[in-house]
Amino acid sequence: MKTPVAVLMAAAILPGAVAQTNAPAARVLSLPDCIGEALRHNLDIQIERFDPAISLYSVSLAYGGYDPVLTLGATHSHNNSDTNAISNVNTLNSGIGGTLPFGTTYNLAANMQNDNNPPPQFSAGTIGLSVTQPLLKNAWIDSTREGILVAKNTLKRSEQQLRLQVITSITAVENAYYELIFARENLTVQQQALDLSQTQLDQDRQRVEFGSLAPLDVLQDQAQVAQNHANLISAQYTLASDENVLKGLITDDYVQWHGQELTPATQLNAVAELFDLQDSWNKGLTQRPELLQARLDVEKQGIVLKFDRNQFFPQLDVTGTYGYNGVGQTISDAASQFGQDNRPYYSYGAQLSLPLSHTSVRNTYKVDKATLQELLLKLKQLEQSVMVQIDDAVKQAQSAWESVGATKQSRIYAEAALDAEQKKYAVGKSTTFTVLQLQNSLTTARSQEIRALANYAEALANLSQQEGGTIERHHLGLEVK
Repeated sequence: MKTPVAVLMAAAILPGAVAQTNAPAARVLSLPDCIGEALRHNLDIQIERFDPAISLYSVSLAYGGYDPVLTLGATHSHNNSDTNAISNVNTLNSGIGGTLPFGTTYNLAANMQNDNNPPPQFSAGTIGLSVTQPLLKNAWIDSTREGILVAKNTLKRSEQQLRLQVITSITAVENAYYELIFARENLTVQQQALDLSQTQLDQDRQRVEFGSLAPLDVLQDQAQVAQNHANLISAQYTLASDENVLKGLITDDYVQWHGQELTPATQLNAVAELFDLQDSWNKGLTQRPELLQARLDVEKQGIVLKFDRNQFFPQLDVTGTYGYNGVGQTISDAASQFGQDNRPYYSYGAQLSLPLSHTSVRNTYKVDKATLQELLLKLKQLEQSVMVQIDDAVKQAQSAWESVGATKQSRIYAEAALDAEQKKYAVGKSTTFTVLQLQNSLTTARSQEIRALANYAEALANLSQQEGGTIERHHLGLEVK
C-alpha cells in the first residue's frame, strides 16, 4: 500500500507533521479497462442509449396506422305512430376495417335487422366487403407511409447520436487517462526536484560548518527547497483532481470509487504515425456521426417533399363492393342465406375530388423545399468544417510528435549541464545560484518531456475523434438492438 509522496515529504520537512498511514487502495487500470468501464457505466452513454429505444417504439407506433379496427353495434328502435301501428326493430352490425400499405382502405361489414312487429315477422341482413383504392393523391405515399419513413429516419439518426456520444466519451476517457499518467509522472519529477534541492541544502550546510561557504548561501537552498515542496503539493492536488475526472467518466457510482487510488497500467510513450490528410478527410466525410446525421436530415426532408408533391394531385379513387343478402323469419334464417349465389350484391365506380385552390398545399411545398435547400447548405458547411477540423488535428498531431523529440533532447542536455555544473561547484568554480538555476531547468525539461508525450497521445485520440474512427481504432463494436 502506497503512501502519497507529498505527505511523506511534508512530514520530513515540516516540524510536527505526521505521515498518513490510511492511504487509499490502489487499483491498476489499463486504457482498455477504463474504456470498458465507461461503456458499461458512463452516465452520458447510459442516457443516450434510451434514444434509439424510444425511436424504435416510434417506428412501431407509426405502423399502428395499419392496425385494423373492429366495430360492433346494437340498436333497438320503438315507434308508436298516430295510426296506433307499433314498430319494434332490433339491429345488429359489425365490421372490421383499416388501411393497407398501398393506401387501400377496406371494410368488411355485416348487419342484421329483426322486425318484431306482428305479423308477419321477418329478418334481413347483409355481409360484404368494400374497398377503396386511391390512384393519384395518397397513391404512392400518404400520411401513414410518410410517418413510417420519417420514424425510421429518426431511428437511424438516434443510432448515430449514440455513436457520437460513445466516441465523445471514449475520447474523454483517453484524455483523462493520459492526463492521469502525466500527473503521476510529473509528481515523480517534482519529487526528484525536491530531492535535488534537499541534497544541495544538506551539502551546503556541511560546507558552512567547514567554513568553505558563507551562511547566506544556505538561504538560497532553503528557499528552493520550500518552493519545490510547494510544487510537489500542487502536483499532488493535480493528481487527485485528474483521478476524479477519470472516475467521473468510468462510473455511475462515484462513492464506490472514491476511496480507490487509480494507477495506470502503462507509461507514456510515443510511436511514430504516418499522417495522410487525404485519407483522414475520406474517413471523416464517411464516418463522422454529425455528417451522417446531417445527411439523414436531408433524406428526411426529401420524404416530406415527396408527400407534399403527391398532395398536388386530385383525389381519384376507384371503389368496389361485393357481398350477399339474406332474408328470413329469424336472424338464423337470414344468415343461412349468406353465400348463396342467388342473393349477391356488388358495385364499382370511381370518384374524383378536385380542389379549386391549392393555397395550403402550394405554400407548404414551398416552405419544405426552402428548408431542404437550407439543409443542403448546412450539410456543405458541416463538411467543410469537418475538413478544417481534421486538417487542424493532423497538424496538431504532427507538431506534438516533433515536440516529443525536441523535449527529449532538451532534457538530456539539461541533465548533462547540471552534472557538469555540480562538478564545477564541488571544486569551488561555481555558485549555489547557478546550480539551483540548472536544477530548475532540469525539472522544467523533465516536465515538458512528459507533457509532450501526453500531448502527442491526446492529439492522436483527437485526430481519431475528428475522423469518426474512435470506435474502430479501439477494435470495438457498436450494435444497437
